[in-house]
Amino acid sequence: MKLIRLTYTKWYNILRNGLSQENPIAIAVLGICSALAVSNKVENALAMGLGVTFVIMASSLTVSMLRKFIPQRVRMITYMVIISTFVILVQQFLQAYFPSIAAALGAYVGLIITNCIVMGRSEAFAVKNPVKYSLLDGFANGLGYTYVLVVVAVIREILAFGTILNIQVLPDSFERWTSMAMAPGGFFILGILIWIIRELTRNYEMQEG
Repeated sequence: MKLIRLTYTKWYNILRNGLSQENPIAIAVLGICSALAVSNKVENALAMGLGVTFVIMASSLTVSMLRKFIPQRVRMITYMVIISTFVILVQQFLQAYFPSIAAALGAYVGLIITNCIVMGRSEAFAVKNPVKYSLLDGFANGLGYTYVLVVVAVIREILAFGTILNIQVLPDSFERWTSMAMAPGGFFILGILIWIIRELTRNYEMQEG
């Protein structure tokens, strides 16, 4: 009975939407470019996922707090300024403490500013909802983005390099799949994962006409 009541709470539905029903990559098909570019290594996927999660949560929190003071006509520019501030923080943190990962991710950290997931959550949710729900929505969508990236990265890193987190898990005799280190390999794995998630959540595209 408690479990049934839980499914009717706003907290539960925000979490479920971000993780599965409205997953930013598998269902909304947002953030695909960075997902393909950084998911050839698990450490890169984790760093990008955590960075995006932090930026979504921090920007949603800020937008929600300031939503009554942000003029409607300049709201998009305001979002950009807020998001840019937190992206710079992530970039500086990675360069200071994880320089090798920062070098591997390259320009893609800075491009979090243009990630549609971050701007989308500010415009679609944070500007209309109180802080506590906006923070949870940012966390759910960031986690939804991160776990898809990590699953894709685990498969690609094993097949392309025979490692997970740079720890060798396959013998040297294993023939490496070079294509998995490149974008076409990412397309292939991500496509299969999107299909699986959509089947599990029964989320299908409806044809018009």
